[in-house]
Amino acid sequence: MIPLNQTRVTEFVFLGLTDNRVLEIIFFVAFSVTYVLTLLGNIVIIVIIVFTSRLHTPMYFFLSNLSFIDICHSSVTVPDMLEGFLLERKTISFDNCIAQLFFLHLFACAEIFLLTIMAYDRFVAICTPLHYPNVMNMRVCVHLVFVLWLGGTIHSLVQTFLTIRLPYCGPNIIDSYFCDVPPVIKLACTDTYLTGMLTVSNSGTISLTCFLTLVISYTVILISLRKQSAEGRWKALSTCSAHFIVVVLFFGPCIFIYTRPDTSYSVDKVVSVFYTVVTPLLNPLIYTLRNEEVKSAMKQLRQRQVVFMKSYT
Repeated sequence: MIPLNQTRVTEFVFLGLTDNRVLEIIFFVAFSVTYVLTLLGNIVIIVIIVFTSRLHTPMYFFLSNLSFIDICHSSVTVPDMLEGFLLERKTISFDNCIAQLFFLHLFACAEIFLLTIMAYDRFVAICTPLHYPNVMNMRVCVHLVFVLWLGGTIHSLVQTFLTIRLPYCGPNIIDSYFCDVPPVIKLACTDTYLTGMLTVSNSGTISLTCFLTLVISYTVILISLRKQSAEGRWKALSTCSAHFIVVVLFFGPCIFIYTRPDTSYSVDKVVSVFYTVVTPLLNPLIYTLRNEEVKSAMKQLRQRQVVFMKSYT
């Protein structure tokens, strides 16, 4: 309970990535370009998959969901960060802070579960190819996507509940550029050791367990590739290496931040840039530049667009 002589915090103040004005301008330009490319790249992937019938397979169904999550995930934090670079005082209301925290964990957890499902999809496709059409049919894929969103929602609700149940009546400065559980609960005017351990055990366990599952899956896949032909081995390695790059870039920062109860927030906010800004941009680059099917589908869509435009001129 908050004592009667104390007032509940109504807004938080971000310290941002830096207080150097020159660096803020540079970061604003760089991250603005990054965010625009992230939106365009992921939207293009979704459009290509939706309008190319031969890409209506489980792998590309999951990839389109990954692009959607990346758009949402980056949009939770990047617009506020860009606005902060232009403002001398970077603030966010208490309610908006909690909303940002909720959606951050919703989309981050959904991406963690989706990357795990995508690894399972590749495991079945490579290790048991004859059973793949039955094991990973579209009905199963839709159910898996529903489960990952349900799991992400439950995780996010738990994190949000653990945060809003605390009293906030004193300091309101967050050493970051967005609202997350660790730096926010640090500002509560009560002992937060137990809450901190609960949030770490929740987020940390999910990140670490899914990452270890992914590592085991890819290890088994690599071992099974010895039985494949040279062409099949190269194609599988190309696909799995792209997946694993995304996994490392996304899980690395998450594990670093959420498996340590006592953290340095000035370091964490720099590490957070990788999974909130960089990874959502790299996903479309990795999957399009390394994937011949996607590149071929892009060319066909461009040709169809040219034909369509010529027919109306």
